[in-house]
Amino acid sequence: MTREAVDGIILAALAEDAPWGDVTSEAFLPESARASATLVPRESGILSGIEVFGRVFELVDEDVVVELGAEDGSAFEPGAVLARVEGSARSVLRAERIALNLSQRMSGIATLTARYVAAVEGTCARIVDTRKTTPGLRILERQAVRDGGGHNHRFSLSDAVLAKDNHLAVLAAQGVSLGDAIRDARARIGHTTHLEVEVDRLDQVEEVVAAGVDTIMLDNFSIDELVAGVALVAGRARVEASGGVNLDTVAAIARTGVDIISVGALTHSVRSLDLGLDVEVTAA
Repeated sequence: MTREAVDGIILAALAEDAPWGDVTSEAFLPESARASATLVPRESGILSGIEVFGRVFELVDEDVVVELGAEDGSAFEPGAVLARVEGSARSVLRAERIALNLSQRMSGIATLTARYVAAVEGTCARIVDTRKTTPGLRILERQAVRDGGGHNHRFSLSDAVLAKDNHLAVLAAQGVSLGDAIRDARARIGHTTHLEVEVDRLDQVEEVVAAGVDTIMLDNFSIDELVAGVALVAGRARVEASGGVNLDTVAAIARTGVDIISVGALTHSVRSLDLGLDVEVTAA
């Protein structure tokens, strides 16, 4: 995450939240009023976005002082003080909701990711995210996955070749064999570009691996089919499992010997963690 990219997200969120200023605080609070606040979790979890939290206040008012009490990736319990903020009451309240929204979502992702990572402990499988992210927030959500102990898949469509079911459907309609398509793609892309192909049947595995992919994705395979798929690949490519992955199934999937387990739920259906900003407003 670069500072410029994070600032762009925060500034867009602030502009959306108060395009013409915070009329409530400006109407009710004296300009001289000061406020101190503490960031306190209402539940246990894994912290992510604490520096983003602090940066929101800095962009609203450079005179607001933010003291961070914990680091991203650290575990916390309810009642812990994760950060302290002090400055103009108007500025603190102006930044409050955006700072909480971002840190709550990032911490929710990190906390869920950590549960998946713990579930596959002792296997060779790594938990990775997908492109099922909130538009405009991908860099933050991907960082949250890393803070939870997970790993990132390709960041965008520009980063790697990943032929999925819809690509293969187009090829089939054109009468192009999968093996030939993979070899043609390999010839066109740069030698450092990663090439991955998704399959949904065991009888596709040999053709795909023999054509020279770096990773083969076994999509919506049963546990027995995953075991058979890993055996067919026999170390000639990385094996990724996707589809039907949840906290009840991920351990069994990991034990099949796959290298990668992609989990869209890490970002597309996660619950934000309950963090609160306890504010005390005082006179000048």
